[in-house]
Amino acid sequence: MAKQLEKSSIGNEDIFQKMANHEQVVFCNDPASGLRAIIAIHDTTLGPALGGTRMYPYASVDEALKDVLRLSEGMTYKCAAAGLDFGGGKAVIIGNPEKDKSPALFRAFGQFVDSLNGRFYTGTDMGTTMDDFVHALKETNFINGIPEQYGGSGDSSIPTSQGVVYALKATNKYLFGSDHLSGKTYAIQGLGKVGYKVAEQLLEAGANLFVTDIHEHVLKSIKEKSKELGGSVTIVKSDEIYSVDADVFVPCALGGVINDETIPRLKVKAIVGSANNQLLSDHHAKLLEEKGILYAPDYIVNAGGLIQVADELYGPNKERVLLKTKEIYRSLLEIFKQADLDCITTVEAANRKCQKTIEDQRNRNSFFTRGRKPKWNIKE
Repeated sequence: MAKQLEKSSIGNEDIFQKMANHEQVVFCNDPASGLRAIIAIHDTTLGPALGGTRMYPYASVDEALKDVLRLSEGMTYKCAAAGLDFGGGKAVIIGNPEKDKSPALFRAFGQFVDSLNGRFYTGTDMGTTMDDFVHALKETNFINGIPEQYGGSGDSSIPTSQGVVYALKATNKYLFGSDHLSGKTYAIQGLGKVGYKVAEQLLEAGANLFVTDIHEHVLKSIKEKSKELGGSVTIVKSDEIYSVDADVFVPCALGGVINDETIPRLKVKAIVGSANNQLLSDHHAKLLEEKGILYAPDYIVNAGGLIQVADELYGPNKERVLLKTKEIYRSLLEIFKQADLDCITTVEAANRKCQKTIEDQRNRNSFFTRGRKPKWNIKE
């Protein structure tokens, strides 16, 4: 039997070793629709797993598994950091989002999500849209982040960008003694849905911006906006954004942009952005600290969208979401101060805070279930 398990494992490593830190991994296969997906549930101590579903043409199942395990673990920390009653999960669909999508595929995926009976809630991520999940919604109620016309809360880039602004204010407060955005210079990498909204708010506050984006029309648009909103905009080439003389670097595009090559070029005092996984590896947080650059952990900064998605399950309420998003300001200041007190990086401080939140809840769960019969045991 052991030999059979080894043969059926992915790669040379037993799949149970790969998912050692996870509660559950579900492989979803529907030949009729072409669906091949993996759902990973990392930890449900704080509540049901919550995480988006991304669609990507992974080169192998092993690559897809590695990605979904990494992303789902990250969601546990994001939920804990945001004070949500959810654990971490994620799903990936193997396929090209430009060619392989169909209503049948997302309905099939919805059936697999429904089979988990509320252990996993999901919605959009890279390569998927709210409209895709309208099809999944026909098969399961465990979908969030859906269009307003279907009872959802709509565009999550609004609270995400607002959360980034709160994080920028907290960083300014910590570094400069005032949380005013005006009079400072910000280098924004990426003017997508979130980055553009952040740029607009900074301009309204009278800030000066260096901006870069792969889309020329977006750059022209924000340049024109500065004429009516105030502030100033200087357009730079993609690779030049790391070398500009600014107060804060605001990465709102790709992950892994803080690495061995870019850190020596940075002239900023802080990094605060919405991009996921900005550090290529955890040791880059230490390199930033040694260079005197304050790093705001990305999963704290970009939590606004997650807060909206989780809050949607109580019924859409934009005012409530923005009120919860404002907590990013206080949370980030606490992390900065704790990192100083413990002489550790801000990433370590944030991780410890999340781990303590999870462990405290685990202890409470243990206390309240001690001596009880399992709720699924109906025999006397």
